Amino acid sequence: MTRITVEDTIEPAVTEAIWGGLKAFNEAATGPGSFDREPMAVVLREGDGTPIGGLMGRSASGWLYIELFHLPEAHRRGGQGRAILAAAEEEARRRGCVGVRLETYSFQAPGFYARMGYVVVGRLPDCPVGHTRFSLAKRLDGVPLEAF
Repeated sequence: MTRITVEDTIEPAVTEAIWGGLKAFNEAATGPGSFDREPMAVVLREGDGTPIGGLMGRSASGWLYIELFHLPEAHRRGGQGRAILAAAEEEARRRGCVGVRLETYSFQAPGFYARMGYVVVGRLPDCPVGHTRFSLAKRLDGVPLEAF
């Protein structure tokens, strides 16, 4: 008999059952390896090598997904954010990605991403309450997302 449980930790066997099963299902439709995930980090470091910010994400399914992007306040508005994002986009191109996707909040950097050519492809109001969570994307081949 099956049962449903809610768990606070994720065991490797759970990951394999869920991710492994979903990946196999997806790749039956899209081809072997199309859902392989490759991590990426573009790191801002102090002169001594200490990491102080940057972005982390993964490429999969022909897209780069930026999961985290942080710059200390003292390093904002000086071009380093643009340079980090450009380096991530270049690496995404090298990996054969057709685009980049990410999420940001209304209190974070939606204007920055718009200036970098990203467009809103989804929004979730009150996430967190009183703010909006935006999903943004940018094709790396220059084709507008609206063309699809």
